[in-house]
Amino acid sequence: MLVDIVADSFIDSVKLLPFLFLTYLAMEFLEHKAGEKMQTVIRRAGKSGPFLGGVLGLFPQCGFSTAASNLYAGRIITLGTLLAVYLSTSDEMLPIMISANAGVRTIGLILAVKVAAAVLTGFAVDCICRKNREEMRIEHLCEHHHCHCEDGIWRSALRHTAEIFFYILLVTLVLNGLIAWIGEDALSGVILDRPVIGPLIAGLAGFIPNCAASVVITQLYLDHVLGPGALMAGLLTGTGVGYLVLLRVNDDHRENIRIAGILYAVGVAAGILTELSGIVF
Repeated sequence: MLVDIVADSFIDSVKLLPFLFLTYLAMEFLEHKAGEKMQTVIRRAGKSGPFLGGVLGLFPQCGFSTAASNLYAGRIITLGTLLAVYLSTSDEMLPIMISANAGVRTIGLILAVKVAAAVLTGFAVDCICRKNREEMRIEHLCEHHHCHCEDGIWRSALRHTAEIFFYILLVTLVLNGLIAWIGEDALSGVILDRPVIGPLIAGLAGFIPNCAASVVITQLYLDHVLGPGALMAGLLTGTGVGYLVLLRVNDDHRENIRIAGILYAVGVAAGILTELSGIVF
């Protein structure tokens, strides 16, 4: 049984490799061509920052949530813009969905819900709590993020592909082992049969400060272990390493805690509303 589990997990994961590499290659190309321009747009956004942050945050690129953290620490963007970027950032969700051939409708709906939650939250926060801009200080945007931007698009795409392949293989191994041990129906029922608990747990998992969180959440959804609500909660709270960088560069620790609270509350609420609305991605 163990040999079958390992073999099946490896074969299932290897099938994704070509699609993962091509997806990351395209994203690296876009990032090198447009990454600086996107950050400049965010800096100059002003009152429209939450909208631009929510839209541009969808593109999974090296250090974008990190850049937003640094820009907010320098009070160059508003809190609403920062939250919009955090909430819309999907980290590794998009390449995994594309590689797994999840479908345009599924991916489009997920991204649309994320953008809506991000933009509405951003504008609401800015309206409720307008902050006076402090003296600008721009930090180095990639200082706290190991993005390997200097390696070129081919090596960087290969590195990202290898890292995510490892996570996918590990998740698949664990999941297949659990299915063989306790059964697929029993495993799915742990979360799927608990509409509120699913988003609560997934929302906490999203705070894991690396790509592992989005990989695990996305893969479990594709394997029908997580429902749409739990998926949405986990993806909304997931900021990659963005929040981790915020803890490092923003000296107001109480504010950092409040930001985490807002992210979690929005993620869980959106997840529960997704379940109650009956949306199926």
